[in-house]
Formats: sequence, structure tokens, C-alpha cells
Amino acid sequence: MVDSGIFVLVFVMALSIALIVGPIADALGKRYKIVSIMGGRRVNDADARGVSKLGGLCLFLSFTITVLLAQFLPVPHLDSYEVVRLIGLLVGGTVIFIVGLLDDIYQFKALSIFTGQSIAGAIAIAFQIFIEFFNNPITGQQTLPWAHIVTVTLSYFWLVGMMNTVNFLDGLDGLAGGVAFIAGTMLFVNSALRVTPPQTSVSLLMLALMGSSLGFVLYNFYPARIIMGGGAFYLGYLIGTLSIIGGAKMAAILLVMGLPLMDLLWQAINRLRRGKNPFEGDRGHVHFRLLDMGFSQRQIVTGYYLFCAFFGVLTLVTDSQLFKFVTLGVMLLLVAIGFVLLARTRTTQTGS
Repeated sequence: MVDSGIFVLVFVMALSIALIVGPIADALGKRYKIVSIMGGRRVNDADARGVSKLGGLCLFLSFTITVLLAQFLPVPHLDSYEVVRLIGLLVGGTVIFIVGLLDDIYQFKALSIFTGQSIAGAIAIAFQIFIEFFNNPITGQQTLPWAHIVTVTLSYFWLVGMMNTVNFLDGLDGLAGGVAFIAGTMLFVNSALRVTPPQTSVSLLMLALMGSSLGFVLYNFYPARIIMGGGAFYLGYLIGTLSIIGGAKMAAILLVMGLPLMDLLWQAINRLRRGKNPFEGDRGHVHFRLLDMGFSQRQIVTGYYLFCAFFGVLTLVTDSQLFKFVTLGVMLLLVAIGFVLLARTRTTQTGS
């Protein structure tokens, strides 16, 4: 059995590094004018104050350094491909972090960003980070291995989708980072406490995500001192890859990220219907609509935290795949109803 002190050490390490890097990211962003600017969908308080967009530096450095140092800890390693997947995780993460950083500086077009996301996703898949099977919600048994083309395609869309989901979620102070912390917590509990034998070495990756996210949120919660900017792509990449590395805990992530994922899909369809690029942001997302309706940033963010955490915790209640499947259906139905009500409210306000 692993000493719980190792878990505490890894979490505190990631948290501490993020807290140390935060002021540095703040200073560098302001010194080199890599700051948020009012315009487009960005009309928040942080944008008006021109805060640093280098918050992704907190996430990248704290996660990467912590994960590398954690490899020297005395924990069991059960996966023969663990080192390969770790390399893919870090290399692909570095690529998408650099893409996000350059986007903050040069304001890339959607196609350039999508290309960077595709490269990062391809690296992860090439290093054995891909979805091999699902657990059948009816029988509870694992599905048979799929054809390679199915595995690669599904994994690619999952990774790119998660990167864009977190990017579009990052519209209010503390929102994306806090939801990432919740997702990391659910993945940690699953990998460290609920599977037999425990995936201890893998769970350290989840702790690194938790500590990095929390350290960033302490600087990013309203009113934000820094925002993650292009670091949102990196954070989405971490959530996408870690959910696969952690034994394809798709149900847990789908329940935690269900609202943001549905929001992404909803808005992508709306943009396509209007002849717009589905990857270009606007103020149609739920959190922006609620903000425009008069809710405060803290109220909206807290509501997201509670919603995501509630459905995430339900994945820990039982191992029944059918229960999780039904819960996911209920959650998606509630989200869909909420979208319809928001759309009607917006139409009514526009008409008046």
C-alpha cells in the first residue's frame, strides 16, 4: 500500500509551483504586452483591466515539473506502456502549449490552431494514448477491441474536442480551471481508490493536474490577476489524455464535462447554421448568456462548479455502468432543457 504522504507531496508540489509561477506569469505578460484586450466576445472585467494572458505558464510548468519529479517516487508501475504514454503526454502537451502561447502573441486564425491541436492529438495517439474500448452500459462488460482506424478516429475527435471544449469554457474568471480541478479529482479517486489494483503511478498525474489547476485558480478567480489564454488548449489536452491514461474513464469525464461539451456542440451547430466557422468563439455560450442576463461571474462559476461536481460524484456512487449511462442521459436532458429556456429568454429579450 502506498503511503498517503506521497499523494500529499505530489499535490502540494504542483500547487506550490503554480503559486510561484503565477506572479512571474503576471509580470511577463504585462512586460511584453501579452494581455487580454476588450473586443469580440471578451467584454469582461479582466479584459478591461488588461490582465496577463500567460496563466497557461502556471499550468504547464507546474504540471510538467511535478510529473517529472514524481517519477522518482517509490510507487508501483503496472502498465508496460506507461513510460511511452508519459512521453507522449509531455511532448504533445508541450506542442499544444507552444501553439497556445504563440496564439496569445500573434492571434492565429482558427485553421492554424486546429492544425496545432491535430498535431498534439496525433502525438498522443502515436504514443499509445488512445481509446481501446468502452464498458457496455447494459452488460457491464468491456467491448471487444475495435479496428485501428476506429480507435484512432475516436481518440482524435475526443482529444481535439476536449481542447476546444475547455477553450470555449474559459470565458469567465476561474471557470475552466475550477472545472478542470473537479475533473482531476474524479479521475484521481477512480484511479487511486476505486480500481483494483490501484493505478498509483497514474493517479499521481491526476494529482499534478489538481494541484496545477487549483494554484492557477487562486490567481484566476474573480477578479482575476491572470487568465490562461491559449493555456486553455493545454488544459483541455491534459483532461482528454488523462481520462484515457486513467483507464478510459469516459463516463466520469462525460458527466463532469457534460455541460461544457453540450455547450460546445450546441454552439458549433448554431454557427454552422449561420454559415460561420464552428471553431470561432462568440457570446452564445451558456456562461456568457447568463452574464448578459445579469448574473455575476462568481454566481455563474459557482453554479458550474456545483453542477459539474454533483454529476461527477455520481460516478463514484456505484460501479454500475447502467446507472452511469442513465445518469448521463438525465444530465444531458437537463442541459438540453436549460439551453432551450435560455434560447427562449434571449429571443424574448431581443424582441422586447
